[in-house]
Amino acid sequence: MSKRIMSKRALLAICALAGAALWTGGASAQDLNIAIATGGTGGVYYPMGGGMANVLSKYLPKVQATARVTGGSVDNLKLIGSQQSEVGLVMVDAALDALKGEDKFKGNPVDVRTLMVLYPNRMHVVSVEGRGVEKMADLKGKRVSTGSPGSATEVMAFRVIEAAGLDKDKDMRRERLGVAESVNAIKDGKIDAFFWVGGLPTAAVTDLGASPGIKIKMIDHAEVLEKMNAKYGGIYSADVISAKTYPGQDKDNAITVVQNILVTNSKMPDQVAYDIVKTFIEKQPELVAVHREAGSITLANQAPKNSPIPWHPGARKYFDEKGVKM
Repeated sequence: MSKRIMSKRALLAICALAGAALWTGGASAQDLNIAIATGGTGGVYYPMGGGMANVLSKYLPKVQATARVTGGSVDNLKLIGSQQSEVGLVMVDAALDALKGEDKFKGNPVDVRTLMVLYPNRMHVVSVEGRGVEKMADLKGKRVSTGSPGSATEVMAFRVIEAAGLDKDKDMRRERLGVAESVNAIKDGKIDAFFWVGGLPTAAVTDLGASPGIKIKMIDHAEVLEKMNAKYGGIYSADVISAKTYPGQDKDNAITVVQNILVTNSKMPDQVAYDIVKTFIEKQPELVAVHREAGSITLANQAPKNSPIPWHPGARKYFDEKGVKM
């Protein structure tokens, strides 16, 4: 065997050992860099992920956590799969596809694990007065953004559109924009409506409602819930975005909902997972100060029914200690 080949193999072995040493060293939450995959800057994932990074860096010795801007859940799950991010905020439907190796993860399953349930993600179907969109059927023939590539907004939007009896490719002129870009596009008259799945309130949607000369219209779509669940395994539920959640919103908006969860790779050491979950539960008020949706990060919400993704043993250990039946 040549020295060149031996040298290459030795280098690969050293890299592998270094990666293992990072996680091994992290078994007691020591000397770890934790990248948290979030979303775009106009949504809820990014500020919440930033708050999480600050809390971990503040309370776990020798841990430095950072929030990473991404395209959303699909990107985050791919980053978890490649171990380029240690933790990610994702929607349950996208995580289930990743676990099974389906749809956008076809042939590339991700060995993902639940750390904790975060908050319910509400599907927004948003238009403005004067664009002729009053109900889902009115999207036919319109210019519609279904979310940025790599986002779970796109995944769920396609399912809502399908359940409403529309064809995402034939029945509308479709754009693939993030929520901030969608708001700018609808203001400029470049699109007539957009889909966005996120927490309440979403800053970019608030901005749209508060824009002078614009009257926001939130489109009801809860009627598609039964068809969605029949095809995708009962992971969706119905909810309401209450009137006045957004400026100019004058009535309740009947919608579909999916849970957000915090996930990691199955390779994360149990103690690291335990420490992360313990910190977020115990320091929850600091996360609420960043965004009110963190108010849903409670022990009561950590129920197996809220995530079909296997729970990480470290997370399960913490919740068992707190008397949560897993």
